[in-house]
Order: sequence, then C-alpha cells, then structure tokens
Amino acid sequence: MNQKKAIVIGAGIMGLATARALSLKNFSVTIIERSEKAVGASIRNFGMLWPIGQPNGKLYNRAIRSKKIWLDIADAIGLWYDEVGSLHVAYHEDELTVLKELNAAFNESGRPVSLLDASTILKRFKGVNPNGLLGGLYSATETIVDPREAIATIPNYLNEFLGVEFIWGKAVTNVASGKIWMGNETLDADIICICSGSDFETLYPSLFQELPITKCKLQMMRFKPASADFKMGVSVCGGLSLIHYKSFEIAASLSYLRERYKTEMEEYLKWGIHVMVSQNKSLEITVGDSHEYGLTFDPFDKTFINNMVLDYLQKFIDVSHWQLIQSWHGIYPKMTNGASELFLEPEPNVFILNGIGGAGMTLSFGFAEECIEHITM
Repeated sequence: MNQKKAIVIGAGIMGLATARALSLKNFSVTIIERSEKAVGASIRNFGMLWPIGQPNGKLYNRAIRSKKIWLDIADAIGLWYDEVGSLHVAYHEDELTVLKELNAAFNESGRPVSLLDASTILKRFKGVNPNGLLGGLYSATETIVDPREAIATIPNYLNEFLGVEFIWGKAVTNVASGKIWMGNETLDADIICICSGSDFETLYPSLFQELPITKCKLQMMRFKPASADFKMGVSVCGGLSLIHYKSFEIAASLSYLRERYKTEMEEYLKWGIHVMVSQNKSLEITVGDSHEYGLTFDPFDKTFINNMVLDYLQKFIDVSHWQLIQSWHGIYPKMTNGASELFLEPEPNVFILNGIGGAGMTLSFGFAEECIEHITM
C-alpha cells in the first residue's frame, strides 16, 4: 500500500507541529518554507510555554498537551528548556485582590498555583522590585524555551526521527486540491496544510479578506544583565498582564482593575502594552511587549513604545545597569471575533491552520494534533 503524501507550507512552529502530527499518522511529509530558514513570529517571541494564560477546558488542556510534546522533543534532542514557572506581581491592592481571586479559582480547578507574600517572593526570586511589592501569584506550569534555537533545531528532529523532508528557499505560489506550485515547478500530495501565519493571504486572498482576521505587530527587546550570574528563577509579569489573558477573566474584581487602568494608563491600553520578562539559557533577558493591530504596519519600531515598556518594567523589576543588546518586532495573525483558532478547508483536502494569535508556542503542538486527528478520522 502506497504511503499517503502531505505537504505543509511554512516552517514556523505551526508548520513543524503539523508535520509532526501528520508523520505520526503515517503520512510522508514535506515542509516547504519560502525562506532559507524560519524567520517569522515563531522566532520573535519570549519562548514562553504559557498554560496559565489559557482558560480552563479545551485551551488549557491543549496548552498542557503542547507542553508535554515540547518537553518530549527537547529531551530527545537535548534542546534547552527551563520549567521556571511564572509570577504575576501586585503593587496595588486591586491587583492583589484579583490575584487572590485567581488563586482560589485556579486551585479549585486543580492548577498548581500559590499566592506568595512579598517576603517569600524576594527570598525565592531575584530582580523583583521590593518597593511597594504586596505579593504575587506563582504558577508552576510555565516553561521557557529559546525560540531561535528551537525553531532552528526541531526540523532536524523531524527529519531524523520522523522522516520529514524540507524544501527551503522556495515560495509556494498557488495551491489546489492535490497540488501545489512553486513557480513552474509542481508537487502532488493527498493533503496540503497551509501553516504560513500572517502570509496565508497570498494563497487565498479573497478568503482572507472575508475572514474576521487581522494582524498584530508586537515590539520586544533583549537585555544583558549587569551580573554574569544573575538568574531571576522565574518569568515575571506586571499587573497589566492581568487584563490581557482570557484565563484571568474568571476574577470577579478584574473589571474594577481594568477601569483603573483605563483612567491611569490609557496610553498603555491604546498600544496594547503589558510587560513580561523571561530569561534564556545564556541568561539574556527578553522584555515585551505591545500589540498594534492592522493589515499594514510601519516597518520601523516606535521608540516611545519601547520607552513605555521600560518605564513600566522598572516598577516591578530592578533593571539597574542592564545593557540593551537587541530590539525587534514580530507580526502574527489574530482573530477579531474572539475565536481562539482558524481551521478551514477552502478546497477538498486543502487545510488552513492559523489564527491562534500570540499563543503559537503554547498551543501549536496540541492544536495541530487535534486538526490532523479530525482530518484523518
């Protein structure tokens, strides 16, 4: 019996996850990536595997499943990761009230979280600003990977362990049922999966225009700490992150906190700024980010946004003598109707996997498994 063939377009995290899921269903898989290596949103992020940001049920379970796959792959090939967990800190009473409500709700649902007082935080973790610190919510599930290393290395894993083939540096210019074109060159396949992030509009422009989907530009920075052995021991988020993630909407007092932010931090909300900090294996510190929505963006980063991020960062992290070593932006697709994903079949056996917003690292492996299970059932 001939093995069925699948083509995956895009070698970002969604494409890699989809190729893995197809291979485990006994497809012969080829990934086509228009660049010589993946250079999109999948390498332009914190590297955060972030289950705490996902609401209970389908999305949280998907995040936990994705994390397990990440760690299985990492352990198989020696890919670095750090299960440091996350810490959401409070410097105002209304922030602490929200954290208390989240602690109660998450514990009731079985999530491994705990409410820490200020003295415990300062003893366990480095770098947190002690001035005005009231407490924080610690979660044990969050893990850091280095996205630049991971997205460059996982193709080798897929090729060696699952036989996935890669075509680099060629753009797919057209797609139809059973066939793709790369200029004048064609390839046949039983299943075609389009996982090209914010670029899938180039293959199905009319469909893209009809969908409730836009794009999001985020700005990020990376710093070298003053001390060569400085290790925070956790990923840290400021209060603004509490109004960013859907999972936190279960807190009854969140609406009051949001109203205060609207009054006191209107410009931060305008640019979708909420500040998070992660640390990679080289002890470099990644800081971000902002959320600017539209279909076309100024290619230049806005200095005032980076300054706003840093101003807010200093309220909860001691950044004394940090050295800025990189700044950049990423762009990813985002659903405008509140949907958590996009899974379409525009033509028979042609599928689009997209629209999971800024949660690609957290959700892609689980989402791809679910989609391929549906396709092949």
